[in-house]
Amino acid sequence: MTEGIETGVPAGDCGSDQQAPDEMGPPRGKWANNMEFILSMAGEIIGLGNVWRFPYLCYKNGGGVFFIPYFVFLLLCGIPVFFLETALGQYTSEGGVTAWRKICPMFQGVGFASQVIVSYLNIYYIVILAWALFYFFNSFTYPLPWSTCDNWWNTDQCHSRLSNWSSGSNMTSSPDYLVNFTWVEPVFDIGTPEEEYWKHRVLRMSADMSLGKVHWDLALCLLLAWIICYLCIFKGIKSTGKVVYFTATFPYVMLFILFIRGVTLPGAAEGLKYYLYPDFNKLGVASVWVDAGTQVFFSYAVCQGVLTALGSYNKYNNNCYRDCLALCCLNSATSIFAGFVVFSVLGFMASSHGVSVDEVTAGGPGLAFIAYPQALSLLPGSNFWSVLFFFMLLLLGLDSQFVCVESLATAITDMYPQQLRRRGAREILTLVIAVVCFLLGLPFITEGGVLLFQLVDTFGPSGTSLLFIASVETVAIGWVYGADRFYDNIKDMIGFSPLPIWKYCWMFVTPLICGLTLLYNLLRAHPFEVYGYVPGAITAVFAGLLVFTPLICVPVFVIVGLIRDPDNLTTPSSDLRQIRPDKPVLTLCKKVIFKAQGSPNRREDRHEKILMEEPNSV
Repeated sequence: MTEGIETGVPAGDCGSDQQAPDEMGPPRGKWANNMEFILSMAGEIIGLGNVWRFPYLCYKNGGGVFFIPYFVFLLLCGIPVFFLETALGQYTSEGGVTAWRKICPMFQGVGFASQVIVSYLNIYYIVILAWALFYFFNSFTYPLPWSTCDNWWNTDQCHSRLSNWSSGSNMTSSPDYLVNFTWVEPVFDIGTPEEEYWKHRVLRMSADMSLGKVHWDLALCLLLAWIICYLCIFKGIKSTGKVVYFTATFPYVMLFILFIRGVTLPGAAEGLKYYLYPDFNKLGVASVWVDAGTQVFFSYAVCQGVLTALGSYNKYNNNCYRDCLALCCLNSATSIFAGFVVFSVLGFMASSHGVSVDEVTAGGPGLAFIAYPQALSLLPGSNFWSVLFFFMLLLLGLDSQFVCVESLATAITDMYPQQLRRRGAREILTLVIAVVCFLLGLPFITEGGVLLFQLVDTFGPSGTSLLFIASVETVAIGWVYGADRFYDNIKDMIGFSPLPIWKYCWMFVTPLICGLTLLYNLLRAHPFEVYGYVPGAITAVFAGLLVFTPLICVPVFVIVGLIRDPDNLTTPSSDLRQIRPDKPVLTLCKKVIFKAQGSPNRREDRHEKILMEEPNSV
């Protein structure tokens, strides 16, 4: 730590804006060690999209050529925002809302917007885990129930051999390209048992897509998913930090096993060719670049408040810069590796039926619950491989789910620390979140639930919302709070300044790219249908509310700030440690853009030295 600088305390741990621990209950916890933070972050950002979305996007958008726009977006948008949000949490030691309130009160609406997004995810994302549990339990049945046509849910059009299909594939793309999943629906003149199992046994859709009755078996799976999720996080990071040692690492074991099995199958090479063969003409297609931005934004969980919440439990001097770069490399490498796992098996399935790979390729739930189960049913010991696959899906989705719940609980707790940091309060808060989200999730497993799922997936955590939040975040840090001042804060934490590229990304490149992509996204036509059903005007109104709700948070809280305290809209909290308060907050080409705001009034605290050290326990 630099000597001779202003004495201060770690951000958010103590100071004039917080009360003493004995007045507000137990102090805020910290990760027991850096590995818990790394694994929790990895569990959040490495999820279902790495397995069922990225490989399909590569195949769809030019094979290996897709890596070019993907890594461009990753370098210029993904990593800068990922690092910004993580460093913000570590610096302020606050959750997604109060971190923004402390660093720039004018933009606390960004924090509320991100919590709206994460609330959407908490409600509907776990439905996928309910589906995965349903398939997992049925994987113990021999023969696999989705491999035959002699079940009560099958129709007269069911046929179990792909070679007899009049086949093709009809992709119904989500209206907003920046959605969490690309929903691809294989549609055939003659139904496959896997497709009929998905439609008529799992979803059991009504003809008019009305919600209808709740499917009790899926409701039990949803309840079980929430019970597992609650048990993983009910103690906060005390339990989360331990669970991720298994949930974040074991999927790699299963991915590796599936990889070894896949690449040794006949036809695997042809599948990998479809996955990687470059088509350079795709580089001139705008939608390819938008799809690349899609994958980066959703795979890296930016603009959801999750990264800020997880970073807030770090010790002040943790090297978050190193951690962020390592996590980004791990995430992208996992996505690429998952493509080998997926397409080697799809190549085997195509070879087994004498058709081309593009006739069996799908993305999103179509891959996880139709195409891949069909391929696994062709293998000797199909039950074992199905159990392995769906258990992997369950773990991939589980840690993403419970980290999102942890993020929301952290944000609420930090907003009301006196009430919620007391003994037993956190467990009750987490239980309330779980119960409310479970009840709100029941409509997703009704007869028309798939329409609601698709609607929320498309317009809830939509590209419009995430691009807008990312633009506001980078402008707020780069220009309002000051990129130079934030660099000084990071240097104070990690001991050195990061590469200058991130400063210029925050100031110019990232908001520009996000803004242009947002504009392109808004100008495009967005047809919306689910399995051939086109919803009416009421659905369009609901979709608009899903998009509008998080966006309105930003201007609303700017207006509130103007009314309540117009003189301190951009003044950071006096709790925040500033090592050079007299330095200009922003310079460009050695010219001062914004002068220093002056040294904040702050008080010494006898706990500073203790809080700066890495805790021995949470």
